[in-house]
Amino acid sequence: MPHIDFPQNYCQGATARRDITPPVGIYHRMWGAASHDRSTGIHRPLLATALALSDSSNSQEIRAKSDTQVLVSIDHCLLWNEQMDALRAAVCRNADLEIEQLQITFSHTHAAGLMDPARADLPGGELIAPYLELLAEKVTEAVREAMRSLRPVRIVYGGGRCGLARNRDLWDETSEQFVCGLNPAGPTDDTVLVARITDERCQTVATVVNYACHPTTLAWDNSLISPDFVGAMRELVESATGAPCVFLQGASGDLGPRHGFVGDVAVADRNGRELGYAALASLTSLPAPGLRFIYTGPVVSGATIGTWDYIPLSAEELCQKRLWRPRHFHVELPYRTDLPTRAETQAELARWHAEEQSARQRGDQERARDCRAQAERMARQLARLRSLPPGKTLPLAVTVSQLGDAFWVMLEGEHYNLLQRALRQRFPDRLIIVATLTGGWRPGYLPTAETYGKGIYQESIAIVAPGSLELLIEAIGDKIAETVG
Repeated sequence: MPHIDFPQNYCQGATARRDITPPVGIYHRMWGAASHDRSTGIHRPLLATALALSDSSNSQEIRAKSDTQVLVSIDHCLLWNEQMDALRAAVCRNADLEIEQLQITFSHTHAAGLMDPARADLPGGELIAPYLELLAEKVTEAVREAMRSLRPVRIVYGGGRCGLARNRDLWDETSEQFVCGLNPAGPTDDTVLVARITDERCQTVATVVNYACHPTTLAWDNSLISPDFVGAMRELVESATGAPCVFLQGASGDLGPRHGFVGDVAVADRNGRELGYAALASLTSLPAPGLRFIYTGPVVSGATIGTWDYIPLSAEELCQKRLWRPRHFHVELPYRTDLPTRAETQAELARWHAEEQSARQRGDQERARDCRAQAERMARQLARLRSLPPGKTLPLAVTVSQLGDAFWVMLEGEHYNLLQRALRQRFPDRLIIVATLTGGWRPGYLPTAETYGKGIYQESIAIVAPGSLELLIEAIGDKIAETVG
């Protein structure tokens, strides 16, 4: 009979949350064009939300040892590899988890500040190291609380559309260069995926919103600590559901908000409400767990009506919803052949610092700002180069977990939206959540092969060679195919 199935998963689950807002006055400069260094206030709090999930077939003791997977969503842009490794190690040590059991992902807000201890000598930089210690304590508390609270839950997945995200690789005909800004004609992905997690009484425990869009509403003119649009989205969803909302950043390397790069926090809130209402529409459409929507036959009225109704799934079908298959692996991606050396980057950094100083002495503030932005690019490039393992390839960490009818793909770096579009096209009957910036930012951007050589920002700072994104897509797709048999 004609029917509609809703992807579902039965397992153990729980959430916990901590406020991780940095102190006002901490080093905040994320944008090269920013004229400020310190944050001057708080727009909305930054949050760390832990979502613990576990195989429902095992006992509490066994779950805690091996079958629990914990995902922590953090309101930060990123952490460099050294700080990311230290955070994961501290949380695992204090929460009695193996490294592979813990995934830390970032909402990627660009208004939280750059938490780099190497900037301790800059204004507000002295607050970074103490803050990172406190961050590890807060995340550990959330993880331990979520693990203690595990109970039977049911997850129902759905999806919808949201027009907030647009392509951001724009050709500027006047200056004859690519800029990072709204490109109305560029390829995009407006898919928003949601999950509603309920307990055995059908009370909502948490919701998940997965969407691909750079949180770059707030840019160089903003000096407030902010989760960007994620904050207002989360507030709206939580006010309607009464439960924590976990945001997972999708493959947004070439996607950003339609209206962005501003200093007005009202724009960030408006962007967040746009995504929040789209998420709520999708959540509202979800049925109770354990049901299928099926055609039940004709009814003669003024017209002959085809009626549909929700019916319970069979015991065998419900058993399939308990599938629990996390898989961790690495994909070897070749470094680009023209990757600059650390010595070359250090020389460029020194050159831009010297030019900035010269411009300030001449009173040319615009040139000084541009030179400072170029110096910032070189400083970040140095941080990236320091994190790369030796050899000819980068082993990119990937986790593919089959949870009932859904797949959760979690991986480090920023990827063009082709990643999620291609996976969903290859497996049209599977719901696939893609959470990038999970485990860190080490590879930087992974653009499409055709993007290389055009002078696009994301390609210009990419670590890996052309074709790496396509290689990664194939490897992940093959792993999903192996899992489903």
